[in-house]
Amino acid sequence: MKKALNLGVIGIDHGHIFDMLNEMIKEGCSCNYFWTDGDPLTLQEFNKKYPNIKRKENKEEILNDSSIDMILISSIPVDRAGHSIDALKAGKDVMVDKPGCTTLDQLNNLKNTVKETGKIWSVNFSERFHVAAVAKAEELVNEGKIGKVKQTIGTGPHRQGNYERPDWFYNRQSYGGIITDIGSHQIHQFLVFTNSNQAKINHALVENTTKKDMPGFQDFGEVNLTGNGGHGYIRLDWFTPDALPTWGDGRLLILGDKGFIEVRKYTDLAKSEKGNHLFLANNDEVKHIDCSNVKLPYFRNLINDILNRTETACPQDLTYLSMELAIRAQEQGEKK
Repeated sequence: MKKALNLGVIGIDHGHIFDMLNEMIKEGCSCNYFWTDGDPLTLQEFNKKYPNIKRKENKEEILNDSSIDMILISSIPVDRAGHSIDALKAGKDVMVDKPGCTTLDQLNNLKNTVKETGKIWSVNFSERFHVAAVAKAEELVNEGKIGKVKQTIGTGPHRQGNYERPDWFYNRQSYGGIITDIGSHQIHQFLVFTNSNQAKINHALVENTTKKDMPGFQDFGEVNLTGNGGHGYIRLDWFTPDALPTWGDGRLLILGDKGFIEVRKYTDLAKSEKGNHLFLANNDEVKHIDCSNVKLPYFRNLINDILNRTETACPQDLTYLSMELAIRAQEQGEKK
């Protein structure tokens, strides 16, 4: 029985394509071809890392290749829904970088296409799927280590000058806004850890105080949600200081009625420059867990889902709801 997949890549505009592709290759997948529009800033690095993956002149050559099982997409965010729909209609399953879409109309079109084709549309929420400490937190919560989860607090700090940014990065219509883009990570984790399948947006705000000459840029956002399984607060920003050894001190705090977990995803401030730290406190113990060697289950689970037509990596409805709430919160935040 087939254990891996043959991949094609459409759109490499965001650097997340490297982590997406690397993890799938680790699981035994192969990839021979990619297509991207123009000459994105990632192109030179992509060609250097994957010299055996050849560029096609147009994406139809990839979509029409019957040997390709799945398409990975990390194009400019506004284009991701269109590329996903084309791939789904071509009979391919899809893994797309977050945000998987930037408008509710796009999301509705994606839902209809998935229903029509029976294919999988998986949004790669990397702050969950690529972070071993978050995978460990899920394991501990499922074991009841902190009781019933009451609230999550998720922070998504980023550094503006981390590397050269393309023009689309500052265009609101291109990237979808700070909550749609970065906030989709934290909203997704809120739904997962509170076990919520519906939620109300109590408050949302976005603003730009540092780049007034680029009105499409948003450097701060926050969201407060109440779900049918718990509460959530989310803070997003582009204020990471230059001295920090990583692009952002991303954290997740999970409060239960019998304890709490804090995940320090990318650094332990002033103590360790490596990431994947988990801190657990409950009625029996207080401890730090180094999660560096915890396996990431998403990629193997997604491969198995595609082979077996199951939903173990991430339920399709959860993916839809994560993006819907992010987009609605973005719209609400921009009305203030």
